[in-house]
Amino acid sequence: MSDLTIPAARPVNPRFSSGPCAKIPHYNLDLLADAPLGRSHRAAVGKAKLAEAIELTREVLGVPADYRIGIVPGSDTGAVEMAMWTMLGARPVEMLAWESFGEGWVTDAVKQLKLDATVRKAEYGKIVDFAEVDFDKDVVFTWNGTTSGVRLPNGDAIPANRQGLTICDATSAAFAMDLPWDKLDVVTFSWQKVLGSEGAHGMLILSPRAVERLESYVPDRPLPKIFRLTKGGKLIEGIFKGETINTPSMLAVEDYLVALKWAQSIGGLQGLVARADANAGAVRDFIADKDWIADLAEDPATASTTSVCLKFTDPAIKDGAAFAKAVAKRLEKEGVALDAGAYRDAPAGLRIWCGSTVEASDVAALMPWIEYAYRAELAAQA
Repeated sequence: MSDLTIPAARPVNPRFSSGPCAKIPHYNLDLLADAPLGRSHRAAVGKAKLAEAIELTREVLGVPADYRIGIVPGSDTGAVEMAMWTMLGARPVEMLAWESFGEGWVTDAVKQLKLDATVRKAEYGKIVDFAEVDFDKDVVFTWNGTTSGVRLPNGDAIPANRQGLTICDATSAAFAMDLPWDKLDVVTFSWQKVLGSEGAHGMLILSPRAVERLESYVPDRPLPKIFRLTKGGKLIEGIFKGETINTPSMLAVEDYLVALKWAQSIGGLQGLVARADANAGAVRDFIADKDWIADLAEDPATASTTSVCLKFTDPAIKDGAAFAKAVAKRLEKEGVALDAGAYRDAPAGLRIWCGSTVEASDVAALMPWIEYAYRAELAAQA
Protein backbone atom coordinates (compact mmCIF):
# COMPACT_ATOMS: atom_id res chain seq x y z
CA MET A 1 0.00 0.00 0.00
CA SER A 2 1.76 3.13 -1.20
CA ASP A 3 -1.19 5.55 -1.13
CA LEU A 4 -3.92 6.50 1.32
CA THR A 5 -6.54 4.13 0.00
CA ILE A 6 -8.75 2.98 2.85
CA PRO A 7 -8.47 -0.80 3.33
CA ALA A 8 -11.49 -2.74 2.13
CA ALA A 9 -11.81 -5.12 5.10
CA ARG A 10 -12.35 -4.30 8.75
CA PRO A 11 -11.90 -6.42 11.88
CA VAL A 12 -15.26 -7.77 13.00
CA ASN A 13 -14.13 -7.26 16.60
CA PRO A 14 -11.80 -4.25 17.04
CA ARG A 15 -10.96 -5.04 20.66
CA PHE A 16 -7.20 -5.52 20.86
CA SER A 17 -6.73 -4.30 24.42
CA SER A 18 -4.11 -6.11 26.50
CA GLY A 19 -6.41 -6.16 29.51
CA PRO A 20 -9.24 -6.51 30.00
CA CYS A 21 -9.03 -8.50 26.78
CA ALA A 22 -11.54 -9.52 24.12
CA LYS A 23 -14.34 -11.82 25.23
CA ILE A 24 -14.63 -15.31 23.76
CA PRO A 25 -16.03 -15.53 20.21
CA HIS A 26 -19.83 -15.22 19.94
CA TYR A 27 -20.06 -14.01 23.52
CA ASN A 28 -23.36 -12.73 24.86
CA LEU A 29 -24.73 -12.07 28.32
CA ASP A 30 -27.30 -14.86 27.99
CA LEU A 31 -24.41 -17.26 28.57
CA LEU A 32 -24.36 -16.10 32.21
CA ALA A 33 -27.96 -17.07 32.92
CA ASP A 34 -26.91 -19.84 35.33
CA ALA A 35 -25.06 -17.46 37.67
CA PRO A 36 -26.43 -17.82 41.23
CA LEU A 37 -27.02 -14.10 41.71
CA GLY A 38 -28.26 -12.96 45.09
CA ARG A 39 -26.95 -16.15 46.69
CA SER A 40 -24.12 -16.49 49.15
CA HIS A 41 -20.83 -17.76 47.80
CA ARG A 42 -20.82 -19.92 50.94
CA ALA A 43 -24.09 -21.60 50.00
CA ALA A 44 -23.83 -25.02 48.36
CA VAL A 45 -24.48 -23.58 44.89
CA GLY A 46 -21.80 -20.92 45.33
CA LYS A 47 -19.21 -23.35 46.63
CA ALA A 48 -19.97 -25.72 43.78
CA LYS A 49 -19.40 -22.99 41.18
CA LEU A 50 -16.11 -21.94 42.76
CA ALA A 51 -14.90 -25.53 43.04
CA GLU A 52 -15.84 -26.11 39.39
CA ALA A 53 -13.82 -23.06 38.37
CA ILE A 54 -10.79 -24.47 40.18
CA GLU A 55 -11.12 -27.95 38.69
CA LEU A 56 -11.71 -26.70 35.14
CA THR A 57 -8.65 -24.47 35.53
CA ARG A 58 -6.65 -27.55 36.51
CA GLU A 59 -8.02 -29.55 33.59
CA VAL A 60 -7.47 -26.92 30.88
CA LEU A 61 -4.00 -25.86 32.06
CA GLY A 62 -2.85 -29.37 32.91
CA VAL A 63 -1.93 -28.43 36.48
CA PRO A 64 -0.55 -31.44 38.40
CA ALA A 65 -2.91 -33.08 40.87
CA ASP A 66 -0.68 -32.25 43.87
CA TYR A 67 -0.62 -28.51 43.12
CA ARG A 68 -3.15 -26.32 44.94
CA ILE A 69 -5.26 -23.81 42.99
CA GLY A 70 -6.93 -20.94 44.79
CA ILE A 71 -9.16 -18.03 43.79
CA VAL A 72 -7.91 -14.88 45.52
CA PRO A 73 -8.81 -11.17 45.61
CA GLY A 74 -7.03 -8.37 43.81
CA SER A 75 -6.55 -9.91 40.36
CA ASP A 76 -3.05 -11.06 39.40
CA THR A 77 -1.55 -8.26 41.50
CA GLY A 78 -3.22 -9.63 44.60
CA ALA A 79 -2.00 -13.14 43.86
CA VAL A 80 1.62 -12.05 43.33
CA GLU A 81 1.58 -9.91 46.45
CA MET A 82 0.19 -12.78 48.52
CA ALA A 83 3.03 -15.01 47.39
CA MET A 84 5.72 -12.41 47.98
CA TRP A 85 4.52 -11.27 51.39
CA THR A 86 3.96 -14.79 52.75
CA MET A 87 6.97 -16.63 51.30
CA LEU A 88 9.87 -14.27 50.65
CA GLY A 89 12.54 -13.76 53.29
CA ALA A 90 13.24 -17.38 54.14
CA ARG A 91 16.09 -17.51 51.60
CA PRO A 92 18.05 -14.96 49.55
CA VAL A 93 16.04 -13.55 46.67
CA GLU A 94 16.61 -12.69 43.01
CA MET A 95 14.16 -10.37 41.26
CA LEU A 96 14.05 -10.45 37.45
CA ALA A 97 12.47 -7.69 35.38
CA TRP A 98 12.22 -6.86 31.69
CA GLU A 99 9.07 -4.74 31.67
CA SER A 100 6.79 -2.55 33.80
CA PHE A 101 5.07 -5.16 35.93
CA GLY A 102 8.30 -6.97 36.71
CA GLU A 103 9.70 -3.60 37.77
CA GLY A 104 6.73 -3.28 40.11
CA TRP A 105 7.57 -6.55 41.83
CA VAL A 106 11.17 -5.35 42.23
CA THR A 107 9.91 -2.21 43.93
CA ASP A 108 7.74 -4.22 46.30
CA ALA A 109 10.56 -6.58 47.22
CA VAL A 110 13.21 -3.93 47.76
CA LYS A 111 11.29 -0.92 49.05
CA GLN A 112 8.25 -2.45 50.75
CA LEU A 113 9.50 -5.81 52.01
CA LYS A 114 13.02 -4.37 52.52
CA LEU A 115 14.68 -7.49 51.11
CA ASP A 116 18.34 -7.41 50.19
CA ALA A 117 17.54 -8.86 46.80
CA THR A 118 19.74 -9.36 43.77
CA VAL A 119 18.01 -7.47 40.96
CA ARG A 120 18.52 -8.37 37.31
CA LYS A 121 16.97 -6.18 34.64
CA ALA A 122 16.83 -6.10 30.87
CA GLU A 123 15.77 -3.30 28.56
CA TYR A 124 12.44 -3.40 26.78
CA GLY A 125 12.67 -5.87 23.91
CA LYS A 126 15.18 -8.07 25.71
CA ILE A 127 15.09 -10.64 28.50
CA VAL A 128 17.50 -11.30 31.35
CA ASP A 129 20.07 -14.06 30.95
CA PHE A 130 18.61 -16.95 32.93
CA ALA A 131 21.95 -18.76 32.82
CA GLU A 132 23.23 -16.20 35.33
CA VAL A 133 20.35 -16.64 37.78
CA ASP A 134 21.01 -18.48 41.03
CA PHE A 135 18.03 -20.78 41.52
CA ASP A 136 19.20 -21.78 44.97
CA LYS A 137 17.65 -18.44 45.84
CA ASP A 138 13.96 -17.64 45.55
CA VAL A 139 13.40 -16.15 42.08
CA VAL A 140 10.51 -13.88 41.09
CA PHE A 141 9.78 -13.13 37.42
CA THR A 142 7.08 -12.61 34.82
CA TRP A 143 6.76 -15.33 32.19
CA ASN A 144 5.50 -12.95 29.54
CA GLY A 145 6.18 -9.22 29.64
CA THR A 146 2.75 -7.78 28.95
CA THR A 147 4.18 -4.31 28.31
CA SER A 148 7.34 -5.36 26.45
CA GLY A 149 6.17 -8.20 24.21
CA VAL A 150 9.00 -10.43 25.42
CA ARG A 151 8.56 -13.82 27.03
CA LEU A 152 10.54 -16.69 28.48
CA PRO A 153 10.67 -19.23 25.61
CA ASN A 154 10.73 -22.28 27.89
CA GLY A 155 11.76 -23.43 31.33
CA ASP A 156 14.96 -25.18 30.31
CA ALA A 157 17.18 -22.79 32.28
CA ILE A 158 15.36 -23.54 35.54
CA PRO A 159 16.97 -26.53 37.26
CA ALA A 160 14.78 -29.33 38.55
CA ASN A 161 16.92 -29.67 41.68
CA ARG A 162 16.73 -25.98 42.65
CA GLN A 163 16.74 -25.10 46.33
CA GLY A 164 14.76 -21.88 46.04
CA LEU A 165 11.20 -21.27 44.95
CA THR A 166 10.27 -19.94 41.52
CA ILE A 167 7.46 -17.39 41.74
CA CYS A 168 6.05 -16.70 38.28
CA ASP A 169 3.62 -13.98 37.27
CA ALA A 170 2.02 -15.69 34.27
CA THR A 171 -0.95 -13.42 33.79
CA SER A 172 -0.53 -12.86 30.04
CA ALA A 173 0.91 -16.34 29.45
CA ALA A 174 -1.49 -18.77 31.15
CA PHE A 175 -3.87 -20.36 28.62
CA ALA A 176 -1.79 -19.17 25.63
CA MET A 177 1.64 -20.67 26.34
CA ASP A 178 2.90 -24.00 27.66
CA LEU A 179 4.02 -23.58 31.27
CA PRO A 180 6.45 -26.20 32.65
CA TRP A 181 4.80 -26.93 35.96
CA ASP A 182 7.73 -28.93 37.30
CA LYS A 183 9.86 -25.78 37.04
CA LEU A 184 7.35 -23.44 38.69
CA ASP A 185 6.44 -23.34 42.39
CA VAL A 186 4.06 -20.39 42.43
CA VAL A 187 2.06 -19.32 39.37
CA THR A 188 -0.35 -16.41 39.28
CA PHE A 189 -2.72 -14.99 36.69
CA SER A 190 -6.04 -13.18 36.34
CA TRP A 191 -9.23 -14.00 34.53
CA GLN A 192 -9.34 -10.92 32.30
CA LYS A 193 -6.29 -11.74 30.20
CA VAL A 194 -6.06 -14.73 27.85
CA LEU A 195 -9.59 -16.00 28.46
CA GLY A 196 -11.06 -12.50 28.32
CA SER A 197 -13.13 -12.93 31.45
CA GLU A 198 -13.85 -10.31 34.10
CA GLY A 199 -11.41 -8.50 36.38
CA ALA A 200 -10.79 -8.35 40.16
CA HIS A 201 -10.18 -12.08 40.70
CA GLY A 202 -6.74 -13.69 40.75
CA MET A 203 -5.51 -17.26 40.66
CA LEU A 204 -2.78 -18.57 42.92
CA ILE A 205 -1.27 -21.97 42.08
CA LEU A 206 1.12 -23.58 44.57
CA SER A 207 3.46 -26.54 44.18
CA PRO A 208 4.07 -28.89 47.12
CA ARG A 209 7.37 -27.04 47.70
CA ALA A 210 5.51 -23.75 47.99
CA VAL A 211 3.06 -25.28 50.47
CA GLU A 212 6.00 -26.57 52.50
CA ARG A 213 7.43 -23.05 52.59
CA LEU A 214 4.14 -21.59 53.79
CA GLU A 215 3.85 -24.15 56.57
CA SER A 216 7.46 -23.87 57.74
CA TYR A 217 8.21 -20.15 57.43
CA VAL A 218 6.66 -17.36 59.47
CA PRO A 219 7.61 -13.95 58.03
CA ASP A 220 8.57 -11.22 60.52
CA ARG A 221 6.01 -8.81 59.08
CA PRO A 222 2.32 -8.29 59.73
CA LEU A 223 0.06 -9.87 57.11
CA PRO A 224 -3.30 -8.38 56.16
CA LYS A 225 -6.21 -10.79 56.46
CA ILE A 226 -6.55 -11.21 52.71
CA PHE A 227 -2.89 -12.32 52.48
CA ARG A 228 -3.08 -15.06 55.14
CA LEU A 229 -2.81 -18.53 53.64
CA THR A 230 -2.05 -20.50 56.81
CA LYS A 231 -3.53 -20.92 60.25
CA GLY A 232 -1.72 -22.61 63.12
CA GLY A 233 1.17 -23.47 60.84
CA LYS A 234 -1.02 -25.31 58.32
CA LEU A 235 -2.29 -24.32 54.91
CA ILE A 236 -5.89 -23.11 54.93
CA GLU A 237 -7.09 -25.81 52.57
CA GLY A 238 -10.53 -24.28 52.12
CA ILE A 239 -9.05 -21.46 50.01
CA PHE A 240 -8.06 -24.09 47.46
CA LYS A 241 -11.48 -25.73 47.43
CA GLY A 242 -13.54 -22.66 46.66
CA GLU A 243 -13.84 -21.14 50.14
CA THR A 244 -12.49 -17.76 49.13
CA ILE A 245 -10.87 -15.27 51.50
CA ASN A 246 -13.32 -12.53 50.61
CA THR A 247 -16.55 -12.31 48.66
CA PRO A 248 -16.18 -13.14 44.96
CA SER A 249 -18.54 -11.99 42.23
CA MET A 250 -20.64 -14.98 41.26
CA LEU A 251 -21.40 -13.22 37.98
CA ALA A 252 -17.67 -13.04 37.24
CA VAL A 253 -17.26 -16.67 38.32
CA GLU A 254 -19.95 -17.70 35.84
CA ASP A 255 -18.23 -15.69 33.14
CA TYR A 256 -14.94 -17.48 33.87
CA LEU A 257 -16.69 -20.85 33.75
CA VAL A 258 -18.16 -19.99 30.34
CA ALA A 259 -14.69 -19.11 29.07
CA LEU A 260 -13.16 -22.30 30.47
CA LYS A 261 -15.84 -24.44 28.81
CA TRP A 262 -15.25 -22.64 25.53
CA ALA A 263 -11.55 -23.46 25.92
CA GLN A 264 -12.42 -27.12 26.35
CA SER A 265 -14.58 -27.00 23.22
CA ILE A 266 -11.69 -25.87 21.01
CA GLY A 267 -9.23 -28.51 22.19
CA GLY A 268 -8.14 -27.24 25.58
CA LEU A 269 -4.70 -25.78 26.12
CA GLN A 270 -3.28 -26.82 22.76
CA GLY A 271 -6.22 -25.26 20.96
CA LEU A 272 -5.72 -22.04 22.91
CA VAL A 273 -1.97 -22.00 22.20
CA ALA A 274 -2.57 -22.59 18.49
CA ARG A 275 -4.96 -19.63 18.29
CA ALA A 276 -2.53 -17.25 19.99
CA ASP A 277 0.33 -18.49 17.80
CA ALA A 278 -1.74 -17.90 14.66
CA ASN A 279 -2.72 -14.40 15.79
CA ALA A 280 0.85 -13.36 16.56
CA GLY A 281 1.94 -14.95 13.30
CA ALA A 282 -0.50 -12.77 11.36
CA VAL A 283 1.17 -9.66 12.81
CA ARG A 284 4.69 -10.84 12.18
CA ASP A 285 3.98 -12.07 8.66
CA PHE A 286 2.70 -8.60 7.79
CA ILE A 287 5.63 -6.64 9.24
CA ALA A 288 8.31 -9.05 7.99
CA ASP A 289 9.06 -7.10 4.80
CA LYS A 290 8.29 -3.62 6.13
CA ASP A 291 11.05 -1.10 6.79
CA TRP A 292 8.91 1.33 8.80
CA ILE A 293 7.71 -0.95 11.60
CA ALA A 294 9.33 -3.70 13.64
CA ASP A 295 8.83 -6.03 16.57
CA LEU A 296 9.94 -4.56 19.89
CA ALA A 297 11.18 -8.04 20.81
CA GLU A 298 14.72 -8.34 19.47
CA ASP A 299 14.98 -12.14 19.49
CA PRO A 300 12.20 -14.11 17.75
CA ALA A 301 12.70 -16.92 20.29
CA THR A 302 11.53 -14.62 23.09
CA ALA A 303 8.82 -12.76 21.15
CA SER A 304 5.42 -12.85 22.85
CA THR A 305 2.45 -14.52 21.23
CA THR A 306 -0.09 -12.56 23.27
CA SER A 307 1.03 -8.97 23.87
CA VAL A 308 2.74 -8.21 20.56
CA CYS A 309 4.54 -4.87 20.84
CA LEU A 310 5.53 -2.93 17.72
CA LYS A 311 7.75 0.12 17.18
CA PHE A 312 7.88 2.56 14.26
CA THR A 313 11.32 2.62 12.65
CA ASP A 314 10.92 5.19 9.86
CA PRO A 315 13.63 7.87 10.35
CA ALA A 316 11.27 10.42 8.78
CA ILE A 317 9.12 10.34 11.92
CA LYS A 318 9.88 13.51 13.85
CA ASP A 319 8.40 12.76 17.29
CA GLY A 320 8.11 9.05 17.93
CA ALA A 321 5.87 9.24 20.99
CA ALA A 322 3.45 11.74 19.46
CA PHE A 323 3.40 9.84 16.17
CA ALA A 324 2.58 6.49 17.83
CA LYS A 325 -0.21 8.06 19.87
CA ALA A 326 -1.64 9.69 16.74
CA VAL A 327 -1.64 6.35 14.91
CA ALA A 328 -3.38 4.63 17.83
CA LYS A 329 -5.93 7.44 18.00
CA ARG A 330 -6.62 7.19 14.27
CA LEU A 331 -7.12 3.43 14.51
CA GLU A 332 -9.61 3.95 17.32
CA LYS A 333 -11.42 6.73 15.45
CA GLU A 334 -11.77 4.42 12.45
CA GLY A 335 -13.18 1.75 14.76
CA VAL A 336 -10.65 -0.88 13.72
CA ALA A 337 -8.48 -1.13 16.87
CA LEU A 338 -9.44 -0.06 20.37
CA ASP A 339 -6.80 0.39 23.09
CA ALA A 340 -3.90 -0.52 20.80
CA GLY A 341 -1.37 2.03 22.01
CA ALA A 342 1.81 1.01 23.83
CA TYR A 343 1.72 0.86 27.62
CA ARG A 344 2.44 4.22 29.23
CA ASP A 345 5.86 3.19 30.62
CA ALA A 346 6.94 1.29 27.50
CA PRO A 347 8.70 2.61 24.39
CA ALA A 348 6.43 4.43 21.96
CA GLY A 349 4.56 2.21 19.54
CA LEU A 350 1.57 -0.10 19.34
CA ARG A 351 0.56 -3.13 21.38
CA ILE A 352 -1.71 -5.65 19.66
CA TRP A 353 -3.29 -8.24 21.91
CA CYS A 354 -3.14 -11.60 20.15
CA GLY A 355 -4.46 -13.82 22.91
CA SER A 356 -6.60 -16.87 22.34
CA THR A 357 -10.00 -15.14 22.27
CA VAL A 358 -8.96 -12.99 19.30
CA GLU A 359 -9.71 -14.21 15.77
CA ALA A 360 -6.78 -14.45 13.32
CA SER A 361 -9.01 -12.99 10.61
CA ASP A 362 -9.45 -9.86 12.71
CA VAL A 363 -5.70 -9.52 13.20
CA ALA A 364 -5.12 -9.96 9.47
CA ALA A 365 -7.78 -7.33 8.71
CA LEU A 366 -6.20 -4.89 11.16
CA MET A 367 -2.68 -4.89 9.73
CA PRO A 368 -3.43 -2.94 6.50
CA TRP A 369 -5.19 -0.35 8.67
CA ILE A 370 -2.00 0.10 10.67
CA GLU A 371 -0.15 0.84 7.44
CA TYR A 372 -2.92 3.19 6.36
CA ALA A 373 -2.79 5.05 9.69
CA TYR A 374 1.02 5.22 9.54
CA ARG A 375 1.00 6.74 6.04
CA ALA A 376 -1.81 9.14 6.93
CA GLU A 377 0.06 10.44 9.99
CA LEU A 378 3.31 10.67 8.05
CA ALA A 379 1.56 12.79 5.45
CA ALA A 380 0.01 14.93 8.19
CA GLN A 381 3.38 15.75 9.74
CA ALA A 382 4.95 16.69 6.40
